[in-house]
Amino acid sequence: MRKLLSNHFAPLLAVVWNLLLVYIIYQTARVEYYLENTSYLNFTADVFRGGLLFDTSAILYTNVLYIVLMLFPLHWKERPAYQRCCKWLFVVVNAVALAINLMDSVYFQYTMRRTTTTVFSEFSNEGNLLGILATEFLRHWYLVLLFAVVVFLMWKCYAMPKLHYRKLYPWWHYDVACLLSLLLLAPLCVAGMRGGFTTAVRPITISNANQYAARPADAALVLNTPFALIRTIGKDVFTVPRYFGTKAELEAVYTPIHHPTPTTHHPSPNTHHPTPNPHHPTPKNVVILIVESFGREYIGALNKYLEGGKYKGYTPCVDSLIAKSTTFRYSFCNGRKSIDGMPSILSSIPMFVEPFILTPASMNDFTGLAGILRAEGYETAFFHGAQNGSMGFQAFAQKTGFQHYYGRTEYEAARGNNDFDGTWAIWDEPFMQYYAEEMSHLHQPFMTAIFTASSHHPFVIPDKYRQQFPEEHIAIQKCIRYTDMAIGRFFQTASRQPWFQNTIFVLTSDHTNMSDHAEYQTDLGGFCSPIIIYDPSQPTGEMQDKIAQQIDILPTVLGLLGYQKPYFGFGIDVLNTPAEETWAVNYLNGIYQYVKNGHVLQFDGQRTVGFYALSDSLMQHNLVGQHPSTIGMERELKAIIQQYMTRMKNNKLRVKG
Repeated sequence: MRKLLSNHFAPLLAVVWNLLLVYIIYQTARVEYYLENTSYLNFTADVFRGGLLFDTSAILYTNVLYIVLMLFPLHWKERPAYQRCCKWLFVVVNAVALAINLMDSVYFQYTMRRTTTTVFSEFSNEGNLLGILATEFLRHWYLVLLFAVVVFLMWKCYAMPKLHYRKLYPWWHYDVACLLSLLLLAPLCVAGMRGGFTTAVRPITISNANQYAARPADAALVLNTPFALIRTIGKDVFTVPRYFGTKAELEAVYTPIHHPTPTTHHPSPNTHHPTPNPHHPTPKNVVILIVESFGREYIGALNKYLEGGKYKGYTPCVDSLIAKSTTFRYSFCNGRKSIDGMPSILSSIPMFVEPFILTPASMNDFTGLAGILRAEGYETAFFHGAQNGSMGFQAFAQKTGFQHYYGRTEYEAARGNNDFDGTWAIWDEPFMQYYAEEMSHLHQPFMTAIFTASSHHPFVIPDKYRQQFPEEHIAIQKCIRYTDMAIGRFFQTASRQPWFQNTIFVLTSDHTNMSDHAEYQTDLGGFCSPIIIYDPSQPTGEMQDKIAQQIDILPTVLGLLGYQKPYFGFGIDVLNTPAEETWAVNYLNGIYQYVKNGHVLQFDGQRTVGFYALSDSLMQHNLVGQHPSTIGMERELKAIIQQYMTRMKNNKLRVKG
């Protein structure tokens, strides 16, 4: 090696050797990514092969300056100082890439995808990120150790040219060799960045990873985080497909514009009871509880089949609530992040491609349940115990029609500063008590929503409950028990309020979280959220054999209230829709998932790549091409996608008067 680094092509050989080191580093990070999330991912030969393609692109993008500096024919670039600068550049750039990959391996279980540039907007209003990172460094100390070891080895194994051009005769041969090396690598680098020399699907994007993934979740393992970040810088999120040639053809299949008629039947949450009188002197209040990370998996009453019927779950209080509520056999969230839950639940807008709040479409003219009911004389208020402005929730609440916002600032002004959890927000128990009591100061009818916070990373609970709710299988479970207790106490307090009997409650989660059951670790299982509708005036429980999703909450609530004006929403009034016509949709790593008729269809934007029976809870048997429902479901999904993209691009998210 020493001789090779002393000839005319020494810089080229050094670059090739050092880039090979980076490939090893990326593969090391991929193996770590898999081991950190082994319950969710499958490491196959195709994943490795595809990973090389995306690693090549990321490596060349991040090291292009290093390559040019090493190969450009400068007579003084072999001086020790210059080479030391190149070495430092190489090590720092690739150490940062390694760190990003390692950190993202921890974040994956919350999002089921590689992190993109929207993460910077997502957390732009948070002032506690340094504390969170410090906590994670301690919790994942082994990743810090791995990072240090890999960077040390990269430094030690780095190859540096040893020659001086004046010792070569004739000296201009060296310049020619450097120039030829640069000219040789230039087209190879361009091809590597783009993903190949052909023009069929180039340059490669995040969605191309599905070519090498058996399941959409595995696409995250094919990718690397530097590539995901680079490929989403300044990119247009929404591209309008042309599945349907005319507007009439498209709207004949699907439209998000709802046109209720005076003859429409709007059933109560429990169909064993009569519809509330639409001429009730005080219309029903509406209370939406968005419970952080409160996935369906944790709720015993919704999982009676698990563990041979012995599963009890972690939510005795919510189980008691379900006994008096309407739930659904299948229920799903429409995204994997908190910022996905807000538009889905409150504005009936799902997450496709990137979180709606973080895209330019969030500046479109749109409203939500609060805005619609505010126009009908409701007083509206949003509650979130985090720092005001956190996650952009306050801005979203104001835009969608909430008149009042109650955050950590308002809570501490009223009750002092002893209930802050030290990281995110006010503990759920005291904040939900505050919520129940503050609603008694609102004029009826009112519409309110709360977004809880305690069942969240870093997964801690108040000291006084640590013995009552000890650590269990996974870190979040004690937090779920604590939040369940807080929900139980909320309903105890609410039941004593004068507005309680005249209120419709809807409880759901913003998204799912950590899992310890294989059924909830599949591509679809990661979207299983509860949707619970409770009317204290009709407290008889029922599980309907239907499919429900977060974007159905707005249309369903409006149906319960007997709302008779046209409105916009991507979901349906699930209580007023026959079971065979209910559906759900979500998006994961470039794949759209459409649930209907006892099956889930996976669509990559061009063709159906997966089709599974819902009874196949582990999604082990792909039925593509074997079932007649595939064609019809794909056509419906295409209509939903085209409506979504068209309306996002053209600012058509509202019914115009």
